[in-house]
Amino acid sequence: MLSKDRDINRRIGEARKALGMRQDEFAEAIKVSRSYIGALETSHREINDRIIELICVNCGVSEKWLREGTGKMFKEKHNPRRDRVMRNFEKLDDYLQEYVIKQLDILLECQEKNKAKK
Repeated sequence: MLSKDRDINRRIGEARKALGMRQDEFAEAIKVSRSYIGALETSHREINDRIIELICVNCGVSEKWLREGTGKMFKEKHNPRRDRVMRNFEKLDDYLQEYVIKQLDILLECQEKNKAKK
């Protein structure tokens, strides 16, 4: 089913920006080309159910908000910061992922020590 509502095209751009993603990052997240995202956002392409599903599942966007513009933009448990960290973490080589994990462990230890002092 193709959408006749051009506002949905605008909402795709709003969701992408709220996620802090460039068009190429958003395209990668939903497995389409960057030019396709550009065409969607500028209403040069109509939105189909497959694209809506990919955006909602892969980016945590509320389907009701995307289709109708009502309710919250993201599903309740969606966390754009966490998603951004995970997208970037997954791009790292294995040895760099291990480095990040070790640094997080150190930061958590420091946080716990600071909490214990208070």
